[in-house]
Amino acid sequence: MNKFYTLEKFFTSSGKKLFKFTAFNFYLMQKEKFKSLTSTVVPLPIENIDTDQIIPARFLKATTREGFGENLFRDWRFDNNGNKKDFILNNPNYYGDILVAAKNFGCGSSREHAAWAIHDYGFKVVISSFFADIFKNNALNNGLLPVQVSDEFLSKIWAQLEADPHSTIEVNLEAQKVILADGSSESFDINPYKKACLLNGYDDIDYLLSLKDRITLFESAN
Repeated sequence: MNKFYTLEKFFTSSGKKLFKFTAFNFYLMQKEKFKSLTSTVVPLPIENIDTDQIIPARFLKATTREGFGENLFRDWRFDNNGNKKDFILNNPNYYGDILVAAKNFGCGSSREHAAWAIHDYGFKVVISSFFADIFKNNALNNGLLPVQVSDEFLSKIWAQLEADPHSTIEVNLEAQKVILADGSSESFDINPYKKACLLNGYDDIDYLLSLKDRITLFESAN
C-alpha cells in the first residue's frame, strides 16, 4: 500500500536563515509499526549470501517494490524450467516471519531490491552474525529489521532449530533483545533514529512531520 503526502507551504526564520517548505505530492511505501515479534523461523545456514543470490539481476527491471518476493532466491528455489529445487523455502517444515542466515549476509552489490524481495516475501526480521553495511541500511529503510547477534548466540539458534524446527524466537525491538525458546537471550544494537522509525511505522518524511511542533517551537524561541 502507498501513502500520499501533501506538505503545506510555510516559512520559518532563524536569524539570517530562511527555510522554505513548498507543497508537493509523492508516494512512499506504507510501513507497519514493529515493536515485538514471536515467530517460527526459516534457517539458511549459508555464509556470504550476496544480493545477486537474494534477487538475481535479471529481475531488477520492475519500477515498483511489489512482486519482488516471487523471485527471492530464485536460482536456489527453481531450476531453469521453473521446477522447485531442494531448498529451504520449498520445505513445508520451515516457515515464519524470521529468516536466520549465516555470517556476512547481504554482501555484494548495493541493490536495494534485495531488501525489497525479502520484505515482499513476508519476512519481517533477518538474523545473522554479520551484515553487509549497505544491505543493513537498505533493510532498515524498508521496514525490514536486521538483527546482528554473536557467533555463539547464532550457534544456539541453529541448535534450537535442529532440535525442534517449529520452535519460536522472539525479537523485541523495544528491549533490543532476541529471546530463544529456552529463555536465553542476547541484546542487539540498532541506530536510535531507525529504531524510532520502526517502532512508529515512520519513513523519513513521517519522522520529520512528527517533529513539526518541536521545530516550530524552536524557531519561535530563536
